[in-house]
Amino acid sequence: MLQFTDTHCHLDYHKFNADREEVIQRANAAGLIRLLVPGLHHKSSQAAVELAEKYPSVYAAVGFHPTDLEEFNPKSFDEVKELAHHPKVVAIGEIGIDYYWVKEKEARAFQREALKQQLAFAKEMHKPVIIHMREENDAWFGEASADLLTILEEWQKSLSGSLAEKPGVLHSFNGTLETAQKALALNFYLGVTGPVTYKNADKKREIIAQLPLTRLLIETDSPFLSPVPVRDKRNEPSFVLHIADKIAEIHSKSPAEIAEITTANAARLFAWGD
Repeated sequence: MLQFTDTHCHLDYHKFNADREEVIQRANAAGLIRLLVPGLHHKSSQAAVELAEKYPSVYAAVGFHPTDLEEFNPKSFDEVKELAHHPKVVAIGEIGIDYYWVKEKEARAFQREALKQQLAFAKEMHKPVIIHMREENDAWFGEASADLLTILEEWQKSLSGSLAEKPGVLHSFNGTLETAQKALALNFYLGVTGPVTYKNADKKREIIAQLPLTRLLIETDSPFLSPVPVRDKRNEPSFVLHIADKIAEIHSKSPAEIAEITTANAARLFAWGD
């Protein structure tokens, strides 16, 4: 059986409350050997760690999402810092910049400050980061991309050793080829999600075709972004196979090759507690 990894699934989300165990069982039956659940704030991060403790194939990341900063303060950040020492916490995230939902200058400045603080902590912990970036109006390039690249470039220059070589992933990458190339130059991986399968995603597929397979990760972002042919359903990790099939088509490879390459990429970046 092919072995896959879903490096981004929000299994703590309430949409899984009724059948979470069955969802994880379906994922394992479909060949997923690792599932990474990123935190969105201190409570979500705690839930992610609890899932990692309960299920052998589940790992966690901890952090504050840029649209979930209402309770980002020294006390709640200390709670996340404590969680980060758990042996199954393999990354700091989901952190980043979101100018789609956040319009006010002061709020955007606070996002950047929270990101910088969390990046500094990731460096301290020597853990990779899971980066969220969304532009205003879902543009391909804009202030969010520019601000994020500036912050990441400054941070990456301060790193050393293995973290400098594999600092993290740009989750559900939705930017220009130039932005992707700049991220690759900083040694980041790029996450590919369900929209790569959408009928109107030719531009996205053209960009993915020009990216090295050794730097791609497969993510479902469950319960969001369900891929074709299951767009009308709640997304779940077992649907990662549809994303792998599309990447295989784009790069003229077999699904088995994509499974092997992306699972190895994930193991290289996250180390899975080693």
